[in-house]
Amino acid sequence: MTLLFFHVLKTDLTKETINKETVHACYKDLTLVEWVFRTSKTVELEMRPVYVRLADRTRGHAFIVMLAYRIVQELAQRWHNIELTVEEGLKELTTLCATEMVVGGRPCCNKIPEPRPLVRKLLETAKVRLPDVLPCSGIRVATRKKLVHQRKPL
Repeated sequence: MTLLFFHVLKTDLTKETINKETVHACYKDLTLVEWVFRTSKTVELEMRPVYVRLADRTRGHAFIVMLAYRIVQELAQRWHNIELTVEEGLKELTTLCATEMVVGGRPCCNKIPEPRPLVRKLLETAKVRLPDVLPCSGIRVATRKKLVHQRKPL
């Protein structure tokens, strides 16, 4: 026994205005829009609601979310043959590190060691070329730092 599933798309436009293929294409576009919103809130981007009150800040937040989404979309396209999700690829990239070079007791630069094969492949496929060294300011940066205690109360 074979089960068939159908779905019906209803629109208020007339047959003269739009054909069924265009209605179906618009519906598929809607699923892409939903995927964009889901992606922007998940681990890849970690964009959470930001409560902004000024129009410029709202537009800025929307711009950053869409720019980040565009980066995820580009990485997904470039990494599709590697058989990794963007999230998995980004987790692999977190293994990149730098070694601080110290001369005379003072940091002078950060040396980037040769990446592991998978990380190298991710970077090459994304067309990213790492420099051999990075300047060193001596400032330590911690990622995923909780800033709750520094926020102003509402």
